Amino acid sequence: MKTTSTTKTFYAIAATATLVTMALPAQADTWRGWNIHPPGYPNTVALEAFAKNVTERTEGRITAQVYNNGVLGDQPDAIEQTRSGVLNFANFNMGPMGPIVPETNVLSLPFIFSSVEHMHEVMDGEIGQQFAEALAEKNLVALSWFDSGERSLYNTKRPIHTPEDVQGLKIRVMNNDLYVDMIEALGGNATPMAYGEVYQSLKTGVLDGAENNYPSFQSSNHYEAAEYYSLTEHLIIPECLCIARASWEALSAEDQEIVREEAIKASAMQRELWVEGSEASRQVVLDAGVQVNEVEDKAAFQQLMGPVYAGFIEANPDLESLVNAIRNSN
Repeated sequence: MKTTSTTKTFYAIAATATLVTMALPAQADTWRGWNIHPPGYPNTVALEAFAKNVTERTEGRITAQVYNNGVLGDQPDAIEQTRSGVLNFANFNMGPMGPIVPETNVLSLPFIFSSVEHMHEVMDGEIGQQFAEALAEKNLVALSWFDSGERSLYNTKRPIHTPEDVQGLKIRVMNNDLYVDMIEALGGNATPMAYGEVYQSLKTGVLDGAENNYPSFQSSNHYEAAEYYSLTEHLIIPECLCIARASWEALSAEDQEIVREEAIKASAMQRELWVEGSEASRQVVLDAGVQVNEVEDKAAFQQLMGPVYAGFIEANPDLESLVNAIRNSN
């Protein structure tokens, strides 16, 4: 998988965030970073490297620490804490960002990206800068984009080969109406639920299934409860390494440069680790006896998304050009 050169674009993204106000003189500060993932997860390793390198390169002007496993709250809470400056930095998935930054809902449209490489090219370019500008308006400075692979459906009942196989299944989704619409378009029953509640809900039958990527399916132990993993690859959602705007603007120009550079390095590290981690996680779940199946006719799933796109554009006419720009960029 190729890694797109991102330096120029990310410099432009960060510069956009600094137009609002001049940076203040740097002071010794302790930065707390939010992360939903466990130790050893690709995102965690990259975030911890970011924190370590920022601490070392600023010679203690910033002392950054990552708090893993969502111990500082679920993502919706962490987004608000970062926007208000209570938390200083975070790795956020763009899925639950929609209620705060409506533009990011475009990234949650099913099959909006044709591949992970396509997503990288979009987010590392001018279109990605538009999303960064929208985040900056909500007090989140996106300095680099992380990977989260392809999300696929898994469940306790049966392999999914066609949309008909989804009918009647109770599927957990992230808290975003687009995901509810997506599952309902396939005939399933969408259930928004906190990530930490999914394992027990699968075990007890409250849920029949959920959707996620290989590393999350494995690290959450959901594979112990759901024996069918079907490669629908319906969502490819980028994530950001975001800095609280108040924290960013409090930095000197020198320290902004350091933080920016380390965020870009963290992105490159995360993407490389993601490829390795995905393959390792895939092997773990296969060895555990999970039945993994390819979906030969993804077009059948894509065709059912027409009403989802139509409803989204009707509700967000100002975002139609952004949707078209992504779809035409491949």
